[in-house]
Amino acid sequence: MSELSGYQCAICGNRKTEGEGIRVIYGFICEDCETEMVHTDVKDAKYPFFIHQMKQIFIEKNA
Repeated sequence: MSELSGYQCAICGNRKTEGEGIRVIYGFICEDCETEMVHTDVKDAKYPFFIHQMKQIFIEKNA
């Protein structure tokens, strides 16, 4: 897979193929980030980071 193929993960920024994650509205979340997110407790220091990154999926790029 070339660097430009696939989808860029909205959380980590890595590129993966569609089968290696989930499409969410206009964004994409890789399997690794999806797994980490669902196992992250709300008290974990990384939780606010995930929330911030998820919000970016819902913000229009050309607003």
